[in-house]
Amino acid sequence: MTHQKTPMNRRSFLKSSTLAGGGLMISFTWLSAFKYDDKLNESDLPQWNELNGYIKITSDNLIKIINPNPEFGQNVMTSFPMIVAEELDVDWEKIVVEMGPHDSVKLGPQFTGGSNSVRMYWKPLRQAGATARRMLMQAAAQTWSVPVEEVTTEAGMLYHKKSGKSGTYGQFASTASGIPVPKEIKLKDPKEFKIVRNSKKNVEGAKIVSGQPLFGLDYKHEGMLIAMIEHPPAFGMKLKSFDASQSLKMPGIKNVFRLELYPEGFEQGGFDTRTFNDLLVVLGNTTWEVMQARKKLVVTWEPKGDTVDTMGSRNGKKAVNVPGRLESTSAQLSEMKQYADKPAQQLRKDGDPETAFKNAAQIIERTYNAPFLAHNCLEPMNFFAHVTEEKALLVGPLQAPGWTEPTLSKILNLPAEKIEIQMTRMGGGFGRRAYGHYLVEAALISRQAKAPVKLVYSREDDMTYGIYRPMYTATYRAALDADKNLLALHIRGGGIPENAIHPNRFPAGAIDNYLAEGWQIPSNITIGAFRAPRSNFNAAAEQSFLDELAEAMGKDPIELRLELLKRAKENPVGKNNEYDADRYAGVLKLVKEKSGWNSPTDKKYKRGVAAYFCHNSYVAHVADMVERDGQPYVERVFSAVDCGIVVNPDAATNMVQGAVIDGIGNALYGELTHKEGAAVQKNFSQYRIIRFHEAPKKIEVHFVQNDIDPTGLGEPPFPPVFGAVANALYKSTGKRFYDQPFITKLNELSKS
Repeated sequence: MTHQKTPMNRRSFLKSSTLAGGGLMISFTWLSAFKYDDKLNESDLPQWNELNGYIKITSDNLIKIINPNPEFGQNVMTSFPMIVAEELDVDWEKIVVEMGPHDSVKLGPQFTGGSNSVRMYWKPLRQAGATARRMLMQAAAQTWSVPVEEVTTEAGMLYHKKSGKSGTYGQFASTASGIPVPKEIKLKDPKEFKIVRNSKKNVEGAKIVSGQPLFGLDYKHEGMLIAMIEHPPAFGMKLKSFDASQSLKMPGIKNVFRLELYPEGFEQGGFDTRTFNDLLVVLGNTTWEVMQARKKLVVTWEPKGDTVDTMGSRNGKKAVNVPGRLESTSAQLSEMKQYADKPAQQLRKDGDPETAFKNAAQIIERTYNAPFLAHNCLEPMNFFAHVTEEKALLVGPLQAPGWTEPTLSKILNLPAEKIEIQMTRMGGGFGRRAYGHYLVEAALISRQAKAPVKLVYSREDDMTYGIYRPMYTATYRAALDADKNLLALHIRGGGIPENAIHPNRFPAGAIDNYLAEGWQIPSNITIGAFRAPRSNFNAAAEQSFLDELAEAMGKDPIELRLELLKRAKENPVGKNNEYDADRYAGVLKLVKEKSGWNSPTDKKYKRGVAAYFCHNSYVAHVADMVERDGQPYVERVFSAVDCGIVVNPDAATNMVQGAVIDGIGNALYGELTHKEGAAVQKNFSQYRIIRFHEAPKKIEVHFVQNDIDPTGLGEPPFPPVFGAVANALYKSTGKRFYDQPFITKLNELSKS
């Protein structure tokens, strides 16, 4: 059992009930500051403070846990309450879970991203549950006049076995509200867990499958109008003039107007990236009517000219001049090749790689490329807004309400306490919904229209609006001596408009002579976080090259990686190595065992392996490929994951399986290209994604069992999939593919 100090005073932890019958409201926020609100809510329930998490216990023993973090399928709506319930010692089946609204004063910056949700809240949620439990025990001890050490709990009940007395948490909630917060509490030893580490069904599962309104697109409000935006047809263009006379004649159309998103000189916040600043808005009664009216617009566009970088000018960072040219993929590839030959920024250097390459008996050099990728959330971008001069109500899917609210406050000239953001379940995200421009757009449209408005993007709007996964390239060079020993490794990577190199990750620290360099090309095509940012490409290139290196050295791919990791563990090179070599090796050993690597019974499969560390977790995959209908098909995948304690095993398994399918689809098919600044792929008819029948028949997931505090899981399984697929594809076709998407390149080869 772990002793923990409670880093808050009584006032920051609970508020007494003022209702007849009493109750206990437990709030916890040692992640943010807050204020109190003494208003009452439901007729028979006391109001609780909306903080990073909540426990509410009524005299009737109703226990409600409010989830604070945005939910888009990573299952925090279930895992967060599980953590609280574990330490509170309650019956999971009797818990009520609700999604909480955003409040920047009381909650601080709520954020779903970077695979940080469970990692960040693990200790605070446990402390909250344990502290509440202890106060209830003290209340019972005081009422029964017995030592608190003799009071026990189980499933929401309090017991004093010597006297035979017992009672529900609800019976002692009011008394507990008057007890001082203990200065120190005991947390359970992980071996004592009853709820955590045991699979629980998604608390919203029934609502999802029965079609209950959970998502932003489901939201309705009395008098609500629908808005859509007509944006420039190409990056590098802007609105010059428009004629809406025909659109305004169409049924249901209320108005067409021009609107500026961010005023000139506006300093952008962390997630204020946006592509087009001049909004041409069509407003009407229904989505269909607005879509039809938008087609009747007569619009003139003009060159945008050089601008200030929408990424570089954030938070006081140095601004970068962005060319206003109309970019095409062919020209982008050509420019990337030119940049690759120019001097680059040194990111890390160990030993003397220049001399090692000069004296090498053999040099292996390979270059890997990947295109822009669109997020393509299943639920298109949308947000509801009702803005008046006094206040603003916003409802919809958003990953980073705490980052968006300050921008909204500045744009609307409203104090934060006058802005209410209610978060709906997100129909996909993985970075796209962290960028809150669409929320700000909805708010400005509502204010201009003086009406409640829901802004809706079509699929074409979303795919052509930007904030893509960047376009990347990386060249790997290895120096071998006459005996095929590895002497040096040189990595040089670049991209539009950023590089993907992580200089302090494996195999850095395992090679005496090592050099990592990076460069980037400014672009007016906006980019942003995309599931495991940068890592999703870096892993693909790195793990593909390690397989090629293993082949050149005459070694088994897994054994080469394990040899390098052994060196990194026993005699590491350099400083700032980000990874734990032992844990890294652990997932490779586990996937080797579970997949039956090199087993003679699996000769029908062409096997590819890859492993990667990111977001504080370690993942290895073995992808088994066969040929089906003349095309390569990943029939099964074995996955090994070390993410510390797994809160909800079934949900965690599903997350890994989803990442595997997502990775296979992007590696084989994902590609967004441009011609004269315009996105070529505007809908799923042109943008290829994986189909149901192309998903593996079997994805077997294994977790390393340890008592390490939870680390990331939403993103870490994604990057190594690309490398495993690339390595399996080589075994299947006998040819290496260096440009994603692999199927496109394979088909081009077969036609030539």
